[in-house]
Amino acid sequence: MQRRAQREQPGRAKRLTRVLVCAAAVPVMLIAAGCSSDSGSGDGGDKGADASASKSASPSPTVQAAAYQRLPEACGVLSKKTLEDLAPKAKSGKQGGSDDVSTRASCSWSSLDNNGVKGSQFRWLNVSLLRFDSDITRGAGDKLAREYYTKQVRDARSAEGAKGTRAVPLAGTGDEATTVSYDLKKKEGTFKQQTVVARVENVVVTLDYNGAGLAGDKTPDAGDLLKDAQKAAREAVASVTKANGTGAASGSPSAAAPVKPSGSGSKPSRPASKSASGKS
Repeated sequence: MQRRAQREQPGRAKRLTRVLVCAAAVPVMLIAAGCSSDSGSGDGGDKGADASASKSASPSPTVQAAAYQRLPEACGVLSKKTLEDLAPKAKSGKQGGSDDVSTRASCSWSSLDNNGVKGSQFRWLNVSLLRFDSDITRGAGDKLAREYYTKQVRDARSAEGAKGTRAVPLAGTGDEATTVSYDLKKKEGTFKQQTVVARVENVVVTLDYNGAGLAGDKTPDAGDLLKDAQKAAREAVASVTKANGTGAASGSPSAAAPVKPSGSGSKPSRPASKSASGKS
């Protein structure tokens, strides 16, 4: 028994030594962990401060200002000579309703040349103007105008009841233009419809012109009507540029455009259905 106790005593001493060593190591580990935690919290604070400073230093979002800031008076975009050629019996233009004539405007002319028993020649002309302001959330004015221009051409090509539709690009009329021609057969006669959609900077001009021979009069030549419509569209586009003065299209790329309500520059009611019916 005494020998066994003597043999176990060194073993107990060794185990006790290991326990003491481990116990002594615990405070050291706690201290190290505490230092590491303090260091981490300090780094997080610095990172948060850096992120805040970086955010405050970021520039406010801007968009290039629209080139054109106004529209011409809609009933004055065509010369007297042009109106006499396209709508000879029209007494005056009828201005369309608008809540803001600086962004949207329209005018129409109706002409009926009554030849008695020989029938009548009917002409209907409409010019619509739509200007887009630059908007921080929606984009630059000319971009919005391009989107609307594309939609106007697509709508004209898909007019209800249209026959023999043809769409052709038109050069020399603003930044881009397209003519859309088709026939509409009504009980009064066959109407030859010509639509010219043009974009100049941030303004879209849509010109509708149609003609028909009524009560037995001959149907007008579609080619002649198209030439007249193209001439009138060029005049309307030139009126937009003139209304904004020389150099109006040289907008500064760094200029920040004012924020407009999302409804600004929205599509006005399209007069195509009116032109298709042959009514003023």
